[in-house]
Amino acid sequence: MGTDRVLTERSWLGAFAAAVAALVVGSVVATERVYDQFIWKYFWGPVYSDANNARCAVLTGDGIDLHATGAACRAATGVVAETGYTTVSTVGYMVVLVFMLGGVYLLLDRLEIGGDRRLFLSLVPFMLFGGAVRVVEDATDAAVAAGVEPVIGYPLNVLFISPIIYVTVFLITLAALLASMWLESQGTVRNRYRALAGFGLGILALTLAYLFFVAFTREYVSFYPQILVVDVGLASVLAYGIYRAADRFEPAINAGTGVVGLGILWAHAIDGVANVVAADWLPELGHPIEAYGAKHVANRAIIDVTQAVQPASVSAAIGTSWPFLFVKLGVALGIVWLFDERIFEESPRYAVLLLVAAAAVGLGPGTRDILRVTFAI
Repeated sequence: MGTDRVLTERSWLGAFAAAVAALVVGSVVATERVYDQFIWKYFWGPVYSDANNARCAVLTGDGIDLHATGAACRAATGVVAETGYTTVSTVGYMVVLVFMLGGVYLLLDRLEIGGDRRLFLSLVPFMLFGGAVRVVEDATDAAVAAGVEPVIGYPLNVLFISPIIYVTVFLITLAALLASMWLESQGTVRNRYRALAGFGLGILALTLAYLFFVAFTREYVSFYPQILVVDVGLASVLAYGIYRAADRFEPAINAGTGVVGLGILWAHAIDGVANVVAADWLPELGHPIEAYGAKHVANRAIIDVTQAVQPASVSAAIGTSWPFLFVKLGVALGIVWLFDERIFEESPRYAVLLLVAAAAVGLGPGTRDILRVTFAI
């Protein structure tokens, strides 16, 4: 390992420590501005509210109040943190994601792995697991609402709420990766990537088994297979159709990524279709819940714009969330096009890492949305 690499790792760790120290010192010295109006309002407060199945959590001089309705949140006195994402939190998480990707890159470089595209495919089960385990927490909320003691309660359920769930899934994935590398070094397995995929499929299967067990043994969770079929079926048709069309009419789009590009398209098609189905198609599919609201800033903004410019008759017929699907597919296709062969030749490890991140931000939330609606929770 060269001196430059040591300095790069030290500089990343130094920046991480400095950022944490700044937040801690700021919270002590300027509590109201740094902690109350920034950390609590935009980051920790929404997580706390979500973990306690509330609409918002209000920081007051006497402690924390939880409210279940929007009207109560608007009337509350104190620093109100609503469940969900805001523009500030979304930008903040994006900055953290970019910074953390740099750290993961250094880690993969130290482990001397990550340049093989097989790593992307072996991590897909972990992306699905991230979405599925988030629904376990949703099932916990459903149990609380039904007056039943949940299997996982506060504070443990915080580990399965965004954005902390990304850390949880990352640590589980890292442990599986290290275990796969060790098994390969011991001659127990021939291929670390297959072993890694096996670990991922195993924990995904366990998580889904728990959700199905709850669905068939508890009244507060149901099962609507048509949602799963429509979501996965339509997303798969769209992703494969775009992938094959690109191969036929503009082969340069898929030249760099190959089958990984299909994975990117599928991940974002899953997210896009899941949002459209949850927002607009549920009554037609025989679902008891009329619609699920959009939590993400971009999705809400697209729906608001569509409602403003689209005739009411059209909105009533096809809904207002459909542009989000086209945006997701367009962004995914752009990502695939961007990663040409030259990028893989110059920095294969960084290219694979970015593609994993690009797929995860689509497939994780998309899987959560599909399963949440499938189980009506």
